Amino acid sequence: MKKQIDSSKSIRAAGSVDVKMLELLVCPLSYGPLKYDTDKDELVSTRAKLAYPVRDGIPIMLVSEARPLQDDE
Repeated sequence: MKKQIDSSKSIRAAGSVDVKMLELLVCPLSYGPLKYDTDKDELVSTRAKLAYPVRDGIPIMLVSEARPLQDDE
């Protein structure tokens, strides 16, 4: 089962990603909230249907680097 942390509501540590930073980040395409998927180490935008990678604790917030979400995700 995939674990997700809602960055707008969570105050717990999210693996290697700084929680305070997660609270400030929004999707650069939709300007909607992001959820951190700890299993895949991605920030997920359900509005834009994109998953942004997190590399070495740094979110890569480029649409060109994002992975399109499948319908079942």
